[in-house]
Amino acid sequence: MQSKSSSIKKLFYYFKLAISGKEQEFTSGNIKRAIFLLSVPMILEMLMESIFALVDILYVSQISVNAVATIGLTESMITLVYAVAIGLSMAATAVVARRIGERDTEGASRAAVQVIFLGIAIAIIIMIIGIVYSKELLALMGAEPDLIEEGYGYTKVLMGGNMTIMLLFLINAIFRGAGNASIAMKVLILSNGLNIILDPIFIFGWGPIPAFGVEGAAIATTIGRGTAVIFQLTILFKGIGIIKIKFRNLILRWAVMFNLIKISLGGIGQFLIGTSSWVILMRIMSEFGSEVLAGYTIAIRVMMFTLMPAWGMSNAAATLVGQNLGANKPDRAEISVWKTGKYNAWFMGLVSLFYLAFAPQIIVLFNATPEVVKYGSLCLRIIAAGYIFYGYGMVIIQAFNGAGDTKTPTYINFICFWMIQLPFAYVTAISLGLGPIGVFWAITMAEILIALIGVIWFKKGRWKTVKV
Repeated sequence: MQSKSSSIKKLFYYFKLAISGKEQEFTSGNIKRAIFLLSVPMILEMLMESIFALVDILYVSQISVNAVATIGLTESMITLVYAVAIGLSMAATAVVARRIGERDTEGASRAAVQVIFLGIAIAIIIMIIGIVYSKELLALMGAEPDLIEEGYGYTKVLMGGNMTIMLLFLINAIFRGAGNASIAMKVLILSNGLNIILDPIFIFGWGPIPAFGVEGAAIATTIGRGTAVIFQLTILFKGIGIIKIKFRNLILRWAVMFNLIKISLGGIGQFLIGTSSWVILMRIMSEFGSEVLAGYTIAIRVMMFTLMPAWGMSNAAATLVGQNLGANKPDRAEISVWKTGKYNAWFMGLVSLFYLAFAPQIIVLFNATPEVVKYGSLCLRIIAAGYIFYGYGMVIIQAFNGAGDTKTPTYINFICFWMIQLPFAYVTAISLGLGPIGVFWAITMAEILIALIGVIWFKKGRWKTVKV
């Protein structure tokens, strides 16, 4: 009994240590401890990110089915922004983690500045396109005229404010690479808290603020993220964490920037393949009407809530790989990946059982329309069938990225998404007439293949020799 009490006290101690961010040495000592200390704040960070999506859907589902479908179509387009942001953030995490492992904090700060410059430049281009062509973008995605008229404001605001998404991802990636995962977590708690407060105010109106409808969700989210970005920049310039940006760092360093671009191209390509396939799947789903599309959108948002913690654990693996390679400890990096993959698979297995048992009850919390519940539940159950593979696969993929080997996951994504998933989804859903079920099974099959191929390539060990 005393031993059990002692274990619980030890667990709480490590939990408090992880949240505080005081522990920043991950290239020595117990590997399980390092995984725990990095994973806890990263899991909480990703949970905060996924709550953005759930809160928006929860409020917007009270407006109309079209409003929910608008979020689904816009999010499928905004994932292209995520692709660039995540691709650049992979480079940021890999380079910053490697420099920290080498004890070169000045080099880490220089890399941080260059990746922020890149993010701002790309975000400006996307902002112009989103503001000017919001209606045309929704029409391209197959939206019906009444949906476009009701929802284009949401698309315009979210695409127009994409810089907040871009910088939030990139700066948090810098913090994670440096081992300051607790700072990244606190940033998202701030932005998420603001989003929860502002969502009902801007959607339904309050006092002098008019009801913006579905557009209000985008306004609230953009304000929340924008405030968090200001907080991030304050931390970087004040040097509260390991990395401190000084005014002398605010110049273009072409050698550092080209190195980041070279690494990030693989990451951007990797996620562009994944997210563009997601856009095409959404386009296929739009063929079956707004209710089916709404069910699919709700199911995906619910799954993101549990996928984000798994991504948090995967990000911990990426940081451990980068820092340990920088410290010239490749074997420790590899052991960290296998252990993290095992923990992630256990977590995803438990989640899959929950979805299989309670899918209809989960979907009805967001929308009680029979068709929405039917297809949302099917989506949850079919995709959850491959969750254990998904959990292992995402750790392996992030391990490659943490090593700076962003090309290997790009090849894996190309094979599994473009060559297998999309043809299978189209043939089964449209040509063979299976409808949405064909799309759901295509998603599950692709994620299982990613895990299997990823493990085979990871065992070859070529990622250990990548220079960044």
